[in-house]
Amino acid sequence: MNQLWQRFLVPMVDGLRYATLTSYSWQQPRLLLLIALIPVLFLVRWLLIHRRRPRLGVAFVAGELRHDWSAGLRFVPDIVLGLSLAFGIVALARPQRTDERVVQTGQGIDILLLVDVSSSMELQDLRPNRLEAAKRVAREFVDGRSGDRIGLVVFAGDAYSLAPLTTDYELLRENLQGLKLGMIANDGTAIGTALGVATNRLRDSRSRTKVCILISDGENTAGSLDPLTAAQLAHVYGVKIYTIGLGKDGFVPYGQDANGRPRFVETQLDETTMRQLAQAGEGQFFRATDNGALRGVFRRIDEYEKSEIKQTRYRNTKDYYRIYLFWSVGLWLLWLGLKNTFLTNSLED
Repeated sequence: MNQLWQRFLVPMVDGLRYATLTSYSWQQPRLLLLIALIPVLFLVRWLLIHRRRPRLGVAFVAGELRHDWSAGLRFVPDIVLGLSLAFGIVALARPQRTDERVVQTGQGIDILLLVDVSSSMELQDLRPNRLEAAKRVAREFVDGRSGDRIGLVVFAGDAYSLAPLTTDYELLRENLQGLKLGMIANDGTAIGTALGVATNRLRDSRSRTKVCILISDGENTAGSLDPLTAAQLAHVYGVKIYTIGLGKDGFVPYGQDANGRPRFVETQLDETTMRQLAQAGEGQFFRATDNGALRGVFRRIDEYEKSEIKQTRYRNTKDYYRIYLFWSVGLWLLWLGLKNTFLTNSLED
């Protein structure tokens, strides 16, 4: 008895709940509009019977006609028939639930972002300044990746691994948002040291593709490791290097003077070294002189370095129309039984 209740009666009762009905997807949802026509059918039936029904005049004395609640029971068969038709329509509309699973196969790539946070990144030829522009576009780059492990290295006069290789992109966004000028006390530009830290982080990676994206606006002025030597060492460990040179050469805006007028300083990018680093790492050098160009650089790198991730979707669709078909047939049989009881007024038929 308990098994009968669990396997049959519980789904039948649960199928009547509003929350259950709204949880379905419907194969033929437009058929549900037919439920609104059921009262119209009964109205048409009543009008036809009313016009053709023979009438017998009977005189009653005023006040002697008694009203009894049991007279309303003659409408019960019609209500049962209406519910039977409604459940039949629900069954025809095919209520369903779909369970979808997504299985990823393949392998992502390992990417390290090397971001310069030296004082020169405060220059304003990129808006609002070089560092903020780099942070914004790097976040967009992270948002566009899927299945890849991405890490973050920051450098000025020294270099540190700020975020390990991870697929926790929310953590990466928080770390990128937290980058600021002066976060490394020793100022300067230690490009070689940053590449060394990145190589040390990537050398044990089992990924088929390992990528460094170096973002800087100056020449190597700090650190004890030569940048070209560091790039060659990275290449030995299978690391591909992309270098991005930020900003324009010459005089660029840098804050305001005491009178509120724009102040300019002279800056120069060591483009030759940046190109050599990219060549040694079998990557590519890019120059970004404004925000649009920087965004385009990351877009191109995103196109070059694609993950070999394949998604397989499994859809399992289960029908629930049988529940409402059982209700429809059961109520239909009940209606047939009620037709032969005192609840039906023969004059109404």
